[in-house]
Amino acid sequence: MNRMLTKLAIAATGGCLLSCSPNITQVSSSGKEATGVETRKEAALQSARDDATVTSSPNVTQLPSGKKTAGLEITKEPALEGAREDFAIIRWTTKNPGGTDVHYGIVQYGTDPNDLSQTAKSQIRLNRGHPETTFRVRMSGLKPQTTYYYKVTSTESTGKSDGVESPVKQFTTPAPGERIVAYPPQPARPK
Repeated sequence: MNRMLTKLAIAATGGCLLSCSPNITQVSSSGKEATGVETRKEAALQSARDDATVTSSPNVTQLPSGKKTAGLEITKEPALEGAREDFAIIRWTTKNPGGTDVHYGIVQYGTDPNDLSQTAKSQIRLNRGHPETTFRVRMSGLKPQTTYYYKVTSTESTGKSDGVESPVKQFTTPAPGERIVAYPPQPARPK
C-alpha cells in the first residue's frame, strides 16, 4: 500500500513537472543531451524520486530541506488552552524543529510533580514555511477538581527527541459541568 502511494505521488509530481515545464531536458551520464516525450517523463520521474527519500519508518517522507534546527527552544511556554472535568489541552510553541515532516508533541503528567508517569501525545505535520511550530496535546481520562502536574517535549516521527523539555507546570481541572477556556484569551464577562 505504501509503495503504491509513493508511486502515485511520484507519478503525480512527474505529471506536474511535465505540464508545468514541457521543455525539460535530461543530460545523460555520458554528457549527451536527450530529448523527446519519453525522456522528459523519465527525467521528471527521476527528479521526483531524487527529491523525496523514504526514512527508516515506512510512512515518513524526509524532504531534503528538513535539516534539524540548531539550538531549538520553546518560544511560548506550555499553558492550558482549555479543560473540562475529564480532559485538558496543553499548547506550546517552539522554533520550527526541522527533521522529519511528522513530529509528536508529548505531555508527561500526573497528580504528583515527582511522578509524571502518564503520557499523552499528538501528531503534527510541520510547515517548513513557518519559523515556529505550535504543539497542542489533549490529555483524556482526567478527574474533576484535581491538580495535575506536567512537562512537555517533542520528537520526530522516528522517536528522536527535538532536544527541548519544559519545566514542570500545573493546572486544576474544573468541577463537573464547568469548563476552562484559556486560549484564545476570553473577554471579561459583564457583571
